[in-house]
Amino acid sequence: MDHIGIDVHKRESQIYILAEGGEVIERRIRTEGERFAAVLGARPRARMLIEASTDSEWVARCLEALGHEVIVADPNFAPMYATRSRKVKTDRRDARALAEACLLGAYRPAHRLSDPQRHVRGRLGVRDALVHTRTRYISVIRALLRQHGYRVPSGSANSFIDRVQGLPLPGRLRSVVAPLLAVMRHLNQQLAYSDATIEHLAVQDPRVRRLRSVPSVGPVTAAAFLAAVDDAQRFRHAHQLEAYLGLVPREYSSGETQHRGPITKAGHSRPRWLLIQAAHSILRRQPPEAEALRTWALRIATRRGKHVAVVALARRLAGILYALLRDGTVYAPRRPAALPDSVAALHA
Repeated sequence: MDHIGIDVHKRESQIYILAEGGEVIERRIRTEGERFAAVLGARPRARMLIEASTDSEWVARCLEALGHEVIVADPNFAPMYATRSRKVKTDRRDARALAEACLLGAYRPAHRLSDPQRHVRGRLGVRDALVHTRTRYISVIRALLRQHGYRVPSGSANSFIDRVQGLPLPGRLRSVVAPLLAVMRHLNQQLAYSDATIEHLAVQDPRVRRLRSVPSVGPVTAAAFLAAVDDAQRFRHAHQLEAYLGLVPREYSSGETQHRGPITKAGHSRPRWLLIQAAHSILRRQPPEAEALRTWALRIATRRGKHVAVVALARRLAGILYALLRDGTVYAPRRPAALPDSVAALHA
């Protein structure tokens, strides 16, 4: 069987073929389905290795449709590039290293999302873009009004337009912010549509319904967590998932010296950020079904501070959500342990 390494890029890709008979073939082609078919379609079934990237999934599917075995590899796996010189990096060297890693088996396969979760992740990405755009517009409008001595009352982002229109603004200043307010109205409509679509997808998936049984975990958080995890069985335990989401501390240890820093922030930022927001919500809104989690976090806050407690609670929520996916169960609140009087007075 031939072993092929493909260094995929947005415009052009480098192909390195290690033929079964010892022949070496190198080609550089445009990253298009037609070109892959023209160069690799007539070849016998081969094993191919490509890096996980933005284009890797459609390229892998295109090559699999041609009858080849395709492995999408984790680019952070150092042994995959062990034969490449670190002093000189080119696409040709990368493609050759991928082909040799494919031949030797020196790679770590990356998880390929299922079609439903890929669709959900796309929906969530569009929603994030809309939210960030609206947040930026709100910041600009607030800054413009503050320059003239006007402050917009606090409230939700959905009601921001009404709060601005309730201010006694002069006509000239009102005309300055009017274009942004007009765009925000359209953004709010699109956000409502995105939220309704995600809610509809969440209702159809029983796993999302189970995740939503956890306090402060709504449809967006549940859908984002499931889109990141996809298959809970690929993680051996909750700590591995927490590390995958970047919620574990960095560690620099050698010999007798041990130093732990802030969290790694590895993996997808969306589920990590949403879990931290859920932890904030539990501490702030104090839902009765999350009293045990809140009590546990307050104990940590007393010793380490609120920021550490929030991250620790987000990490625990990730472990709970993982257990629900793994076991097919729903959240069952526990009775909280009583806080010491000093801790209760501090956080009252």
